[in-house]
Amino acid sequence: MHETHPVVVIGAGPIGLAAAAHLIERGQEVRVLESGASAGSAISAWGHIKLFSTWRYNIDAASRRLLETPSGSYAGDWEAPRETRLPTGADMVSDYLHPLAAHPTMAPLISYGHRVTQVTRVTADGSGVDKTRSANRDDALFLIRAETENGLVDIEARAVIDASGTWDAPNPVGRSGIDAIGEPEARAVGFITSPLPDPLGTDQDALAGKTVLVMGAGHSAANMLLSLGRLRQQNPQTTILWGLRGKANPIRLYGGQAADELPARGQLGTRLRALVDNGEIEIVENMSVTRMQAGERLTVVLADGRRFDVDRLIPATGFRPDLGMHAELRLDIDSIVEAPTALGPLIDPEFHSCGTVTAHGERTLAHPEKNFYIVGMKSYGRAPTFLMATGYEQVRSIAAALSGDRTAADQLELIPPETGVCTTDLGGSCDAPPTESASCGTPEPAAASCCAAPQPVTIGFATGTQHGHTSLTAGHQRQE
Repeated sequence: MHETHPVVVIGAGPIGLAAAAHLIERGQEVRVLESGASAGSAISAWGHIKLFSTWRYNIDAASRRLLETPSGSYAGDWEAPRETRLPTGADMVSDYLHPLAAHPTMAPLISYGHRVTQVTRVTADGSGVDKTRSANRDDALFLIRAETENGLVDIEARAVIDASGTWDAPNPVGRSGIDAIGEPEARAVGFITSPLPDPLGTDQDALAGKTVLVMGAGHSAANMLLSLGRLRQQNPQTTILWGLRGKANPIRLYGGQAADELPARGQLGTRLRALVDNGEIEIVENMSVTRMQAGERLTVVLADGRRFDVDRLIPATGFRPDLGMHAELRLDIDSIVEAPTALGPLIDPEFHSCGTVTAHGERTLAHPEKNFYIVGMKSYGRAPTFLMATGYEQVRSIAAALSGDRTAADQLELIPPETGVCTTDLGGSCDAPPTESASCGTPEPAAASCCAAPQPVTIGFATGTQHGHTSLTAGHQRQE
């Protein structure tokens, strides 16, 4: 039923385009709705940031096959970048996503400037199916409403894959998950920057010689602090404050350093620690922001009464999923991390690392709303970690299920890397490679392997919360 209607993919980032490539490969009708003017528009916003994994691990298999296959006037002569090179976000867009989106098979399927605002269901004869209606619900079509430059449009689909990411929904700077008083006003007048500004590029004039407060303790914050450190070398008047919501813990602040299996990521922590030890960066602990007052400068007021006057505040505090567009759908969402319920315990940031999350596919991501899926970074909810390879495996499995190939959908192919140092709070995907030697077939797995019981993450840029699915990790106590 409804085979004449497409599978609609929301988002033309790496995971969304990978979903389309897998569906195309299986002969399915597909349409991609992208809010931006081009593929990878969210990644372009942090194009100056370098990924921690090489090109080898950031290209989806079905997408590669599409790019390398001749089609009509298309010669199929796309060449993958050198496998051992670390790409920036801009490299990902220009060298991979744009060629993929421009492929003659893919290009006609993408509608740019389509910002999805609501997803609901409707019968074939046009009758409405809201959240409360159960009769024949599984047989109903999806109705996707999108904002375009020409007004609102409604699009019908037989299935929906939401790969829209979390870039447009950053976490507040204020305490307890809500804006500080005055935070929206400070953002509106420019005292609060985007989550990942470019201190050595387009934002240099706005930050050089200023007092800059960076809030956050993840890779986003680390990247910003390192860039600001280089800016300070050029402009010694620049003052850098690093605001932490809790106490400074060296292991959690600087990651695995030399112990990290991704050298680029380990060097990040090593270089950051050197800047702090040399006094280039001042750490401010227990920074629980209650209020902001915008004047000639921004006054940041803390719960304990301390006040800081800064020129710019960089909110490297992570992201959260915007589930408002799905209010009329029946979702099964974990109450802690806002991921699909079956996935939530696997990725809880207090106990998750890249080496302990198990491979998962369509069954784990399914909701009571049949044929609806949230994938990619958005599927991880508020959890700050995400592997790009995980997203590729998600959509491979879902495409197989939507094509009626249950065997392929259940045959999970991803082997997570054996590492405890893989966290990020980028609003896209970060990306640690699976290791060649990782295996879950050994009789007695090592404690750090993907087969071991969940244990608290004690190495890595921890941006997690102070909770955990303790009922699933009995016997393991949080280590500080």
